[in-house]
Amino acid sequence: MRQIIIDLIKKTVPKKTDFDVLIPDDEKYGHYSTNVAFRIAKEKKRDPMAVAEELKNIFLKKAPLIFEKIEVSKPGFVNFSFSLDFLHKGLQEILKAGNDFGKKKLSKNEFKKVQVEFISANPTGPLTLANGRGGFFGDVLSNVLQWSGYEVEREYYVNDTGNQILTFGKSILAAAGFLKEEEEFYKGEYIKEWAEKNKKIIEENKNNSLKLGQRAAEDFLGLIKKAVQEKAKIRFNRFTSEDNDIHKKGLVQKALKLFDKKGKTYEKDGAIWLKTTEFGDDKDRVLMTKGHEPTYFLADSGHYLETKERGFDRKINILGPDHYGYVKRIQAAAKIIGLEKSEVIITQAIRLVRDGKEAKMSKRKGEFVTFEDLINEVGMDAARFFFLMVSVDTHMDFDIDLAKEHSQKNPVFYAQYAYVRAKKILEKLGEFSEQTDLNVLNTKQDLNLILNLSRFPEVLEDTSKDYELHRLTRYAQDLSRSFHDFYEKERVIGEQEKIMNARALLVRGMIIVFKNLFDILGISAPDKM
Repeated sequence: MRQIIIDLIKKTVPKKTDFDVLIPDDEKYGHYSTNVAFRIAKEKKRDPMAVAEELKNIFLKKAPLIFEKIEVSKPGFVNFSFSLDFLHKGLQEILKAGNDFGKKKLSKNEFKKVQVEFISANPTGPLTLANGRGGFFGDVLSNVLQWSGYEVEREYYVNDTGNQILTFGKSILAAAGFLKEEEEFYKGEYIKEWAEKNKKIIEENKNNSLKLGQRAAEDFLGLIKKAVQEKAKIRFNRFTSEDNDIHKKGLVQKALKLFDKKGKTYEKDGAIWLKTTEFGDDKDRVLMTKGHEPTYFLADSGHYLETKERGFDRKINILGPDHYGYVKRIQAAAKIIGLEKSEVIITQAIRLVRDGKEAKMSKRKGEFVTFEDLINEVGMDAARFFFLMVSVDTHMDFDIDLAKEHSQKNPVFYAQYAYVRAKKILEKLGEFSEQTDLNVLNTKQDLNLILNLSRFPEVLEDTSKDYELHRLTRYAQDLSRSFHDFYEKERVIGEQEKIMNARALLVRGMIIVFKNLFDILGISAPDKM
């Protein structure tokens, strides 16, 4: 619907005119509103109301059957209300498209192949809440991009070598009593538990901390995979090993040679540096230490090169709140490597709240509440929905009591309840005639529901461009509100046959859109509650 208005405006106004088409806060201003008259009035130094009136008359002449009315409101907005016939055709499109409603194809000149890297936590312990927030975000963003026509690879990059794995091995040796514990060592009950269960492995590798760390990391990666895939229902296409897929395949040295060939490296103090300041970084970064050891940054550059060589023209990397300083340098490397579109998203921290205060949950696994602990406490659907309700670049309070509440106060329960109500209506109704006149759908509740259902493709399109996934949970709540209002004020069963059949189709449209939305959000579509 919005695109029809955008196309109509573009055919009417000068080509370079910038404008917005938005949904008004007050329904008295129509289904959509545009500020285009202000932009033209400013350019031409005219009264916006006069320009808006002229545009209104042109729009009415160009598309008389699509709109019920086009009106002007102060101080110069043009407001559009679609005709009943047009809205009914929108419902027919939903019913016809079914499970594919909302999907689109990309144009030839768009970046089609995209890698989304997310979580990628070191396999040195259980996943944190921050890991979980990035995990749900990456999973749902991948779903949105796939629905929007992209070929998406979901990647978990496993840092299974280097100093952090060496330190992990030493931490286990300390827990087993072979080393004195140091400040930088990993700590927590989970380290002691692993050490207690694997005394033989520790004995065999007590003189090789790196090998011991890698062996333990294999086990913890297995636990991470189980947590994300079974508990959180997060999907990955690929687990990329830093050791096997990057170092052992020579991509670290290949990245270094590429940087050198492009004239972006130099030697200083015995080390090799990359000129990241040329790309907005606050200082240049070391690639090879004076001891001729590759840095994490060089290894990550090799990883980005591997992504490019496997045919990806776009990469989205989702990182935790402690990675702000990393963004400029990896973006510099991506640009030199030639990864045409590289994006980094930084997630923010989470605070658990119970009874209005910061929560202290069980710390069974260590010195922090794990992602798996939270899912066990509130359930996967609630954990997903609540994490996605707040923009990832904003700190969030996670209300445990509300997430566990089985009432309409809980937003995920409210949405799933609307879906179940719709399913129950059709189950009770049984067979009905699908060859019916939709023009009988003319009440405020009928039309509000059709309008909200028809906006689903726009919600997906906007989200695929700006990654604001909280738009999806907000849409779920808005759509639930429309349906619950329809359910309370209108009848399906017991109405006149024409109205009953038409409203049954409207309810079916509701089920289609909600099922598609739930699939994208990764939450369940229950049959009963």
